[in-house]
Amino acid sequence: MKRFLLLLMIGIALSSCNEGELITTEMPPEVIIDNASGVYTTKVDRPITIAPKYKYVEDAEYLWSVDGYDGYLESITEPTFTFTSSVVGTYYVQVKVTTEYGTDSDEVRVEVVEREIPTISLSGTQRDYTIQQGYELTFEPTVKATSIPTTYCWTLNGAKVGEELSYTFSSDVVGDNVLTFAAENEDGRDEIKLNITVCTPDQMPFSWSFDQTVYNYSTGRYIRLMPSQVVNGEGAVYSWIVDGVTMQEDGAPMWICNLSQVGTHIVTAVATVVKDDVQITISQDLTVNVCAAEGTYFRASNAASSAQWNKVYEYTPAPGQFINETKTGGFDGSQVTPESACLYAEARMSADNWVSLGGFGGYIVVGFDHSVANNDSYDFAVKSNCFANSSEPGVVWVMQDENGDGLPNDTWYELKGSESGAANTIQDYAITYYRPSAAGMPVQWVDNKGNNGQIEYLQFYHSQDYYYPLWVDTDSYTLRGTLLESRCYDKSGNGSYWMLPEYDWGYADNYSAIDCNRSGDKANNFDISNAVDYAGKVVDLKYIDFVKVQTAVNAQCGWIGENSTEVCGFYDCSIKL
Repeated sequence: MKRFLLLLMIGIALSSCNEGELITTEMPPEVIIDNASGVYTTKVDRPITIAPKYKYVEDAEYLWSVDGYDGYLESITEPTFTFTSSVVGTYYVQVKVTTEYGTDSDEVRVEVVEREIPTISLSGTQRDYTIQQGYELTFEPTVKATSIPTTYCWTLNGAKVGEELSYTFSSDVVGDNVLTFAAENEDGRDEIKLNITVCTPDQMPFSWSFDQTVYNYSTGRYIRLMPSQVVNGEGAVYSWIVDGVTMQEDGAPMWICNLSQVGTHIVTAVATVVKDDVQITISQDLTVNVCAAEGTYFRASNAASSAQWNKVYEYTPAPGQFINETKTGGFDGSQVTPESACLYAEARMSADNWVSLGGFGGYIVVGFDHSVANNDSYDFAVKSNCFANSSEPGVVWVMQDENGDGLPNDTWYELKGSESGAANTIQDYAITYYRPSAAGMPVQWVDNKGNNGQIEYLQFYHSQDYYYPLWVDTDSYTLRGTLLESRCYDKSGNGSYWMLPEYDWGYADNYSAIDCNRSGDKANNFDISNAVDYAGKVVDLKYIDFVKVQTAVNAQCGWIGENSTEVCGFYDCSIKL
């Protein structure tokens, strides 16, 4: 009897629980987002599936919307939603669940970011190379850093030959080759193809180039005419013909032009070389304007003359961390032509602010409203932002307006400094910078001494897209000047404390104990009497009209970045400020 009553009570209890469960199924639906932050991230064109958890959703209908737009729908009967976008941005995805007992909804944020495709950049815009049998050609591309693993692959004529970032090509077999470099990760792939022709010595092409083809100088002076680069010119004979008359013929690709007759002369440079019993001749016409004697276009100062510079004629910096930089650099994105770049430099210096010249070779050219006379002491000064152990020297050049047209298109003369003639000082040093293939990448360079490197991209300090000047419309450009040996060094030994010691004298942005106004405007003072020609011989200039300052060191100092000369202004020392 007691057992029967116990079973009856258990049965009643179970009946009550079932009844309770029926009641709970009449609850309204619930959406449960299983991502605590409510934020999902995906990449462009990569689908992402949003799959919430649900309660009380028997016979439910689902409605999905993106940014409140119901037209962006998957099937309304599906509890999950796959979202894809080809546009970077923030999207809000909402799900609404409805049953006969009610409605619930929730929203998540989807961040669509760019795919991290491993973009390749390689020094040199050329993709066709010619190399002599047995010689080596080393390629060192830069690949934009990504947060996901990237693999590299070199193939030569279709066969895999390497998996490292760099590759050295060499072959004794004459003929054409195709070298391919690819970088790949889960987001995508980039590749470059290089055509390499291997030749015998006699088959190597012969060429040359000139940095300028028009020259101006005053009668009584002389200039050096020479190509900036000769390729495969071994054994060549060079002729220099002036107005139809041969003036020099020998194996030197250089002629000292000392024509004295005022007027325009056509100088034809001719180079001849014999290769594989075939004579190859190339020529280049140069225009030489012999101008009136020094002093003809001298502009004397007067009571209305300003001590300060009055115009920026050229501003062509090398790539650098402050170029295009909108914060401390002061750019605003409108500097997209040489003219607008000059206006930028003028505005900066007018406000007594610095202008960066970037890495080696970057320069600025200014003029005055009068000719700056060569007096018995310092003649002009260049202001900068140097201080102890922070010298970034710039070589200074001067020019007279020899042809009287008011433009800096005549002959530049270097002002010698303490490093002139030093064993490690290099004249006619040239460096070519190459536009990066994508934003946020370093700027690669090669020089005329067979070296290569890059201006590092310092993303933690200067995050503009490009350190390559926006107003340089070519994919590469070459800067030429005098290279000083770098003195920067890491005092800490761990890269945290860099020292940039000063040079003795003769350079801009240099904390010199001899010519820098250390306790004043940080200007370096210069004497026109230190003007020298290409060979270091003193040139007697009575005055000058234009000044050029050019970054003289090619060095990278860890987190500090590239050595880059800065200038804040120029003034005539003979006129009271």
